[in-house]
Amino acid sequence: MSATLHFETASFLDSVAALGVAFVFGAMIGLERQYRQRSAGLRTMVLVALGAAAFVHLGGRIYGGEGQTRIIAYVVSGIGFLGAGVIMKEGLQVRGLNTAATLWSTAAVGACAGAGLYAEAAAAKYIRPENLLVIAVGDKAKIESGLKDLKLGPVEEWSEGGPGK
Repeated sequence: MSATLHFETASFLDSVAALGVAFVFGAMIGLERQYRQRSAGLRTMVLVALGAAAFVHLGGRIYGGEGQTRIIAYVVSGIGFLGAGVIMKEGLQVRGLNTAATLWSTAAVGACAGAGLYAEAAAAKYIRPENLLVIAVGDKAKIESGLKDLKLGPVEEWSEGGPGK
């Protein structure tokens, strides 16, 4: 009964906004992974971002900025353990490092959203390695052609005199 008496519409809308931003950015990260058929796709990334945002936002609602700081520290270490679980060694190869890093950075996006730092969440989502090089899907031939023109392709394709000559 006391929960309905103390309902604050502004705080509730703030919570919905934080969780909504985390959901959207987590879904965008997950869709990219799902499209590339990587492990830990859409659902996983949404849950990681949403969970991080929910805990950080709850810590802020209950204890203020200090509570958010404490929760963020636990999110970082907890997601680190989750990431360690997806890293596997197969012979001489190690698999899962990108998945672990993606889980960790998705949690950072969610934590930013949960703290109400929406611009920072957007920056953390968009400033990622796969977004630094904007390469359209299916332009492999165009890229290889450009490398040949720059003489940066395989050594046997360089003209006499080495690269760039």
